[in-house]
Amino acid sequence: MTNLILIIITGALINNVVLNQFLGICSFLGVSRDMKASASLGGAVIFVMTIASAVASLLYNFVLEPLGMDFMKTIVFILVIAALVQIVEMFLKKTSPSVYKALGIYLPLITTNCAVLGVALTNVQDGYNFIESVLSGFGTAVGFTLAIVLLASIRSRIREEDIPEPLRGAPIVLIAAALMSIAFMGFSGLSF
Repeated sequence: MTNLILIIITGALINNVVLNQFLGICSFLGVSRDMKASASLGGAVIFVMTIASAVASLLYNFVLEPLGMDFMKTIVFILVIAALVQIVEMFLKKTSPSVYKALGIYLPLITTNCAVLGVALTNVQDGYNFIESVLSGFGTAVGFTLAIVLLASIRSRIREEDIPEPLRGAPIVLIAAALMSIAFMGFSGLSF
């Protein structure tokens, strides 16, 4: 049980996919302008990454590896992720058009978000079983959501401050993201 909790904590805090591994930076920086869009994208990523980790684990362990086709894992995982993103996109378009519009181009970009693919590939590389893969995907997605919501919060505060002209816009956002990354490095000392 401790091992399973450690997988979640490691994915969310210690090896944060955005702030430690630098995967998924495009949507992290692009969507974090708005708190609602950030939280919505985080929810979509939690769904897609958790389900993609589960499906990828099953496909790899019960289809690709037994048939000696493990070299196809990247292509198969991309197809699984693309299908899941289409499901999320259709659901949001029907149930919440405002969130769908707020996410804009970044929702389809989950398909090519290297964070989602990276987790599926890392789970296979680390030899995780089904449960461990699902928990790793969930923990990593929670870490992504935590990071993007924190950055959205910081950006809303930055808009209210008097920032020197050369630092306005992208430079101050990158500085904030770098400081968040340094802060998350403090979690690397956690041990169980």
